[in-house]
Amino acid sequence: MPDPRFPVEHFPALDASGLFRSAFVRRIPGIDVAHDKAEVLKRLDAAHREIRTRLGMGDGPLLTAEQVHGNEIAVIDGPTKSDQPFGACDGMITNQSGLALGIYVADCCAVYLVDPVTPAVGLVHSGKKGTELEIAGIALDQMAARFGSKMSSMIVQLSPCIRPPHYEIDFAATIVQQCRDRGVPQIHDSGTCTACDLDSFYSYRAEKGRTGRMLALLGLR
Repeated sequence: MPDPRFPVEHFPALDASGLFRSAFVRRIPGIDVAHDKAEVLKRLDAAHREIRTRLGMGDGPLLTAEQVHGNEIAVIDGPTKSDQPFGACDGMITNQSGLALGIYVADCCAVYLVDPVTPAVGLVHSGKKGTELEIAGIALDQMAARFGSKMSSMIVQLSPCIRPPHYEIDFAATIVQQCRDRGVPQIHDSGTCTACDLDSFYSYRAEKGRTGRMLALLGLR
């Protein structure tokens, strides 16, 4: 029987090469999340840490972004030994192994960017504003500039996120097009809507802001 305390989604497109560890931690039952974001993340922290450990991503640092709905990207190109939040940014790229990138979402899209050739990875938070500012495309451009990644080698995966008719725009479709316009051949999106399944996902829109956060995780082995 599946463990309800381990509600983790995996993406075959990211797992296929064996070079990456990735996961999308969905709604965790039994935790009161009807609070502001800071309190919610505090309440979810123990469960998220346990899940990271079970995924084999608990030994190294967890690097997160402040998530200000912009398009700034933090570049991690050297060793990092401790958990670290990056202020005033909404995404991270790295060519370092032994660490995990983390993005928290509750309707916005976590966009996983992987280059199995260099190798290198990126993880960005792209909601309505971030998509308008082309954060996923900017992260791809920076992976090319900083790590030598080729668009023809890149793989992009979109997490579950809110979609019409529960939201007025389909920003997931725009993210796909932004990546396609840069020449990325492999773009994957399950089409899952977070607001459609509150048993499995948190939804900021459907729950009027008083909800938890899913955790997107990505790292190089």
